[in-house]
Order: sequence, then structure tokens, then C-alpha cells
Amino acid sequence: MDKEINTTKIAFFRKKEIRKTIYKNEWWFSVVDVISALTDSANPNDYWYRMKVRVKDEDGIELSTTCRQLKLESSDGKKYETDCANTEGIFRIIQSIPSPKAEPFKRWLAKVGYERVQEIEDPELATKRTRALYKDKGYSEDWIEKRMRGIAVRETLTDEWQKRGVKEQKEYAILTAEISKAAFGMTPSEYKKFKGLKRENLRDHMNDLELIFGMLGEASTTEIARNKDARGFDENKNIAKQGGAVAGKAMKDLEQKSGKKVSAKDNYLQNTEKDKLKIKNYL
Repeated sequence: MDKEINTTKIAFFRKKEIRKTIYKNEWWFSVVDVISALTDSANPNDYWYRMKVRVKDEDGIELSTTCRQLKLESSDGKKYETDCANTEGIFRIIQSIPSPKAEPFKRWLAKVGYERVQEIEDPELATKRTRALYKDKGYSEDWIEKRMRGIAVRETLTDEWQKRGVKEQKEYAILTAEISKAAFGMTPSEYKKFKGLKRENLRDHMNDLELIFGMLGEASTTEIARNKDARGFDENKNIAKQGGAVAGKAMKDLEQKSGKKVSAKDNYLQNTEKDKLKIKNYL
């Protein structure tokens, strides 16, 4: 199974959001988002449906064969299976879209794809670009260091889950929710509502202490799973609760001694709108 660790990202083409995700080491893009960016259609889903019918009637080509349904996060914060295509597939699709934006979009797409090839050849490059992205968005060096460490801790945990028989993406999500609930008293979806977030990445809107206790919960889960040799989903679900509880207990102790709650409604949304154009080359 291909390891999937919240690889969904938002890229921007001329201020239009285009969701993309890693599948088999390459970017796959939301087809309806591409259509929206190129056509300004009020209903890109309907445009995509009619385009598939037209191309099949005119050329005998099934555009759906260039796509794969991958789960992408929607505006309601939930993930749904969405028609996605890789760079080659998107190139084929946009041949059937009459738009003056097609040529600049092709150049943009080629650049995004080339950057992914570079990252595969030099994994450290992805880390450098991520750091640069956060720095451009106005995060402090201390926060960036914690966020990057948190990403590494998360990858170690998902690697461990995979070794221990946790295979499905939905199982990863359930285990993650167990850790979060035991640590913070909220699942990730509940936490996002608490912070007033929608499609944004929750961890990108955590403060330093929230990141630290999130890391503690996931690192503790990894350690307990290894020491107890947890196997399969059910055993790892129990371990996830235990690991999250380690962080939850430590967090409550700090809150009692400091007199201040760790979980905060604060987020970094005020940074995102003004920085979207600045950061698009990194995404």
C-alpha cells in the first residue's frame, strides 16, 4: 500500500485554488478545480460531465480513463473521492478546454511536476521548500522547527502503523482521532471547528504548545506500539488511546500549574489571504 500522510495540498493558479495530492510519488490534481481555474465556470462539475460526453461523442475518447478517484478535502472539511489526474492526464484534458489560460496553465503545471521530480531525487529539497513556505507565511523560526519535527514524528508513526498491519487510510484517520481525543479532548475535525477552520491544515494553525503535545501523543503511541508489539487495527486503536492519554495527562498537569489552557481558538488565518500569491511558487 502507498503510504498516505495527509499529502493533500492547495496550489494556486492566478488566485484559483487547485487541490493536489501525492499518489505513487507524483502530483495528482483535482480535475474540477482545474476546470474552474481555466473556465471560471459557475458549475465546474457540470462542465466536466458535459465535456466528457462531448469528447466521447466527437473523438470516441473516454476522458475518465485518464483519471483516478482520490480522496481530497472539501470545503466542509471532509474528504471525498474526487476525479484526479496526473500531469500527463491534465495535459490531455485541457486540450479539450477552449481557454486563453491553457498555455500559461501548462507552463505552471510543468513547473509543479518538475519540482516533484526534484524532490524525489533529493528528499531534503521537499523539507527545504516546506521551511521556505512557512517562513514566507510569517511563522517564527522556533515554530517552524517544531512543525518540521512534528512532521517527522508523524511519518515515524505512520511507518510504524503500516508495519503493524494498519493498511487503510480510513484506519489511519480513526487512530489519529483517538490520539487527538485522548490528548486534547477533541478529534481533529472537532478541533478545526474549535479554531474556526475549514479546509486548512489543523497543525498549521496550532501554537507551540499544541504542536508539542501533539508530538508527544504521537511519539508515545509509536513507543508503546513497539514495546507492546501491537498488531492489526484493533490493538493499535487501543495503543493510540494510551499514547494520546500520555500527552493529555501532561497537558492537564501544565494547565493546572500554569492556570492557562493549552488548546486555543487562535489560528493563523490572518496570514493566509495576503500570502497566497507569495507562496504559490512553493506549493
